[in-house]
Amino acid sequence: MTHKRSRQRELIKAFLMTRRDHPTADVVYSRVRQEMPNISLGTVYRNLTLLSELGEIQRLRLGDGTDHFDADTSPHNHFICNHCKAVIDLEMESIDSIDKVAAAGFQGEIEGHVTYFYGSCPACAEHSQIS
Repeated sequence: MTHKRSRQRELIKAFLMTRRDHPTADVVYSRVRQEMPNISLGTVYRNLTLLSELGEIQRLRLGDGTDHFDADTSPHNHFICNHCKAVIDLEMESIDSIDKVAAAGFQGEIEGHVTYFYGSCPACAEHSQIS
């Protein structure tokens, strides 16, 4: 199914492309609303959902009950700080071989994985060393 161009969707995607901090829908809404005051939160949610379904952005479900969004759709892993809750892209070698490890003891078919790493971000780690 093709979708016609939408100024709202383009604005949302353009905003996400300027961010590296994986904002929530509320953050996207408050920022996009500055340029498009009549946009509703529901419109932002619908467009974020559509963009993620189309593969144009990533929806991150981090276990905190709030979805975060990432314009970088390339395969990469994320780090979540246990203290300040920052979400950071990890620069690392591929761990795609984990799919084969998981498949070795599984009768079904492994099609992919999502891995999140947790701990203290650089700023929180430095703060805890100072304290």
